[in-house]
Amino acid sequence: MFKIQANASGTRSIEVSEAHLETIRKYKLLDRLVSSNGIVDEPTLDKLKMNVRSMLESSGVADKALLDLCLDVIYNNNMKALGLQNLTALYCSWEEKAEADKEEEKTEG
Repeated sequence: MFKIQANASGTRSIEVSEAHLETIRKYKLLDRLVSSNGIVDEPTLDKLKMNVRSMLESSGVADKALLDLCLDVIYNNNMKALGLQNLTALYCSWEEKAEADKEEEKTEG
């Protein structure tokens, strides 16, 4: 379980599980979300929320993991732009570690 800071003062945080990160990877939720300037702001968070909502409504996706991610992280009352920026950073470092572990397994096996 990971914990990300959700606001600038550090008084609010959100817990993110390994399953949440796997769901983000499965649905590629953070791919091309942040614009080329790298700024994560409230409209970026709104875009993510709209993308997920659209997925749930239009395609009939009934994935419990995606619903859990929405309830626990994306639509969490504490989630703000800083929280999304920290979630993105956590996801990137988690993804890098997963790739490094996979490469290590290949060289050992």
